[in-house]
Amino acid sequence: MRFAWVLLCLPIWAQTDPAVKAARQYRQAHEREIVSSLMDLLTIPAVAANPDGLRKAATEISARLQKRGAQVRLLEHPGSAPVVYGEIRRPGATRTVLFYAHYDGQPVNPKDWVTPPFQPTLRNAPLERDGQIIPLPEPGKPFDPEWRIYARSASDDKAPVVSILTALDALRAAKIEPTANLKFVFEGEEEAGSPHLEQILAANKQLLAADVWLICDGPVHQSRTSQIVFGVRGVVAFELTVYGARRELHSGHYGNWSPNPAMQLAQLLASMKDAEGRVIIDGYNDGAVPLGPLENQAIADAPEIDEALKKELWLGRTEGAGRKLADLINLPSLNVRGLTSARTGDTATNVIPASATASIDIRLVKGITPAQAIARLRAHIQKQGYTIVNRPPDGATRLAHPKLVYFEEETGGYEAVRTPMDLPVSQMVLKAAERARTPVIRLPTLGGSLPLIMIERQLNVRTITIPIANHDNSQHSSNENLRLQNLWDGIDLMAALLTMN
Repeated sequence: MRFAWVLLCLPIWAQTDPAVKAARQYRQAHEREIVSSLMDLLTIPAVAANPDGLRKAATEISARLQKRGAQVRLLEHPGSAPVVYGEIRRPGATRTVLFYAHYDGQPVNPKDWVTPPFQPTLRNAPLERDGQIIPLPEPGKPFDPEWRIYARSASDDKAPVVSILTALDALRAAKIEPTANLKFVFEGEEEAGSPHLEQILAANKQLLAADVWLICDGPVHQSRTSQIVFGVRGVVAFELTVYGARRELHSGHYGNWSPNPAMQLAQLLASMKDAEGRVIIDGYNDGAVPLGPLENQAIADAPEIDEALKKELWLGRTEGAGRKLADLINLPSLNVRGLTSARTGDTATNVIPASATASIDIRLVKGITPAQAIARLRAHIQKQGYTIVNRPPDGATRLAHPKLVYFEEETGGYEAVRTPMDLPVSQMVLKAAERARTPVIRLPTLGGSLPLIMIERQLNVRTITIPIANHDNSQHSSNENLRLQNLWDGIDLMAALLTMN
């Protein structure tokens, strides 16, 4: 992408700020050690399907925190992955700042990866630009900041963990004290919807109390510029399955007679959105809390990136009737994240499928609950003439209803949150970020979702999101990666936040 104006905006504050200068000098002297530390952590398969991997990652991170002088314990609930909790107290401090990140990653299908997801590799460029695997440079040799580490959780979300720990090392080496009491929460179930987080928060309210939770997750702005984000969308997910005959049928013998569930499902999904991608389900946006003047101005001030993104992503058009991406992520969305029915490619056969399934996620905005969104979606499906069942239907049920859909809601949905930009704590965080790198973009909402409503509801504390990963990191997909410059910038940013006033 070409964002020349960003290259002209040098991190002026960082040249004089002692904490950021210390972080940069420390990083430059320890690049190989830092990258090796992250890559070692990335070899641990910390995903929901591997409880042993989650516990191993929690144990490793606990040891690393203890090495930095933190008092550490594991917080658990029956059936949960451990939450790693650490605390570093500073005598005389009047504030407490808590840093949150998560060490678990999205599920993986190794067949979709160019290299195994838990064998981290260093490449000299992105895969899309024919990036080749390269060895780590010899000790003392510099790393090209455009190199990338490929592995599951490289950007989402183990990089912030390593950035925080490295910033602590840098401050200690320079004999610079943090300006607040520090707490750390590293969760192991965020990618599974944080099913036990609220219970853990409720059981440890005093322990987890802080003046602000800094949420170290997500990507920087698409212009490669630092951004501070004051809210996140909520999320709820579900699957829809429609049915044809009890078994696949020959498309010649039964075509035009036996309903095709793949076609039915396509028509049902198409009824939910118009040609511009606008959700047309009745009442879908009802209750959404509008943005205020300060938030709208922040969106207007953000760099224009839509045309450059279209070129980067090979998009001939975008949805939203011409509205900017920064506007559209402040609306609730409805996304088909996967479709299955019979087979395609070399295994395709001339059949009428027996069933078809769509996996769907809804991104929520402040003011709309998961229950409200699901209720509106179910009402829409019923208006299309479908009977909804909440378990796989037997033969009698299928015979009794000409149009039937099995609605399976996933657990773990939660609401959106938004912190006012003009609060004193918001301004303190922004000023700290500007000490690390300028300019800093401020936005009201991150497009993704995090369980911040649970934190705010249980602890009555504000949350502010501090992203560091590159925008093109392929998080949640195959070949997830981290650009090294984003790791370097993240270390600077954490040092500034650890010493903010």
